[in-house]
Amino acid sequence: MSPAHTFSRPVVTPDDHPVDLVIQAPRALIDGREQAVDVHVRLGRIVALAAPGSPVSAGRTVTLAADEVLIPGLVDTHVHINEPGRTEWEGFDSATLAAAHGGVTTVIDMPLNSLPPTLTAAALATKRAAARGCCRVDTGFWGGCVPTNLDDLPELFAAGVFGVKCFLQDSGVPEFPPVDAAELKAAMEVIAGVGGLLLVHAEDPAVLHTAPTPQGRSYAAFVASRPDTAESSAVQRCVETAAATGCRTHIVHLSSAAGVELIRQAKADGVPITAETCPHYLTLEAESIPDGAPQYKCCPPVRGRSDQDALWAGLLDGTVDIVVSDHSPSTPELKLLDVGDLGLAWGGIAGLQFGLGAVWAAAQQRGIDLATVLAWMSRGPADLAGLEHKGRIEIGADADLVALAVDETYTVVPGLVRHRHPVTPYLGRELRGVVRATWLRGTRLDDELVAGRLIGAL
Repeated sequence: MSPAHTFSRPVVTPDDHPVDLVIQAPRALIDGREQAVDVHVRLGRIVALAAPGSPVSAGRTVTLAADEVLIPGLVDTHVHINEPGRTEWEGFDSATLAAAHGGVTTVIDMPLNSLPPTLTAAALATKRAAARGCCRVDTGFWGGCVPTNLDDLPELFAAGVFGVKCFLQDSGVPEFPPVDAAELKAAMEVIAGVGGLLLVHAEDPAVLHTAPTPQGRSYAAFVASRPDTAESSAVQRCVETAAATGCRTHIVHLSSAAGVELIRQAKADGVPITAETCPHYLTLEAESIPDGAPQYKCCPPVRGRSDQDALWAGLLDGTVDIVVSDHSPSTPELKLLDVGDLGLAWGGIAGLQFGLGAVWAAAQQRGIDLATVLAWMSRGPADLAGLEHKGRIEIGADADLVALAVDETYTVVPGLVRHRHPVTPYLGRELRGVVRATWLRGTRLDDELVAGRLIGAL
């Protein structure tokens, strides 16, 4: 990284009152560049970014080591926490502990795989009740959109979800059915009417039904069962429907070069559409995934090197907006690790804790700097959800901060894993960037502290 500059903004707090915390950071990423700065925190918010050594009365002062860079806490808007109902897959306590260890200070939970799914305001209240008092980081919620709840969507938005998600094909759980083309259009009209955001898992069921049936241990056969044309056909339908309705639409976990190109053209045409991809699509590749290894199974699948290159290019030119985990664990039994049948195993990759380390390691190999990575993983996801006080180091923002040893590497072993089951494709991989400390609204987190708040879009 480039040498740090000294922060040149006003050297005093906006007022003369004491602050609760000063973090003296010889290296901090602010405004896209590395700078030396003292961060002053009062009541959980950043109240000043001062030149190093600026006089102030502080309750505590922390000085970062020379090899640590102060970065904003990550915001992960794609996390499946399956509590209540399937807590044995993943719960709020374990998921948010993993988040904190990975430098993620805000998560937004997906509406399916818990029971009940988050399809109504009452179901959202049930989710909130299950989460209350269990979250290590700030936690919000997406709602769900299925054929039978379109009339419930305005009330669900009013209750505080950040948006709603739908599937165009089988979601994998019976209580969360997909919408067809007519239902997608009807949903977009409702959501546009309330100024909301629709998230779409974009795979075309008509294409999937004509593809080979997934079965057996072959990873190549599994990829053939979920071809990129399934994604591109579904993305095209979303683009056309978003253009017709004006609904803000976000494509989750984009996996293919064809999908990237469709989003690029749609943005050029002024369609209100955004897209995300995930660490596993950016750092794993089909050519090196072994057969009989369901820990690598997700839908859409991790594809080949050319698709991976297209996703990186899409991020760099702004076609793909953000990188989030799609953390989707299950029990080891459902992953069928002993059998290795990719047709029968649960599809979902658990990687919330390791997203930053994986992406930063791969980005550095491609000559991409940390500030760019954080724009995709901190501020970008916060902006998608309208969280203007998250994912950035600036006056007025929440003091969600991470001390990152940027050049330190580590190998993922089961003892490091903090989500519920130590099943992840990152086991054995060398990642870059060790999280030495995490602050949530100015409070330093440890494994005994439950400091997260439930947040909403109200």
